[in-house]
Amino acid sequence: MAGTKVLRSLLHELRQASPNGCIKDSLAARYILAQYKKFATTEQQFCKARNEATFLGQTYLTYLASQRQYLELYKEYHGRGERSVRDTADLVGFKLPSDPK
Repeated sequence: MAGTKVLRSLLHELRQASPNGCIKDSLAARYILAQYKKFATTEQQFCKARNEATFLGQTYLTYLASQRQYLELYKEYHGRGERSVRDTADLVGFKLPSDPK
């Protein structure tokens, strides 16, 4: 059951990484599905390669999720030139004192 969860998560991350959100024609998705079909086992079989394939799938899943999170953080915090004091305070979570006039 853990293999199915990893497969679904991998396909979800590939869908997130796809520019149009569709992985129907994706070579990566086809390859992953082919590998999962290749290492599919039943209760009658014992296969060490299946455990290795699950581990490799989890490794790829971690890589894809980390890449997506990195890009999100990069877009949010990448320097865009000078910022105002209010923008900087909002970025780090501080509140500026109110200026009564």
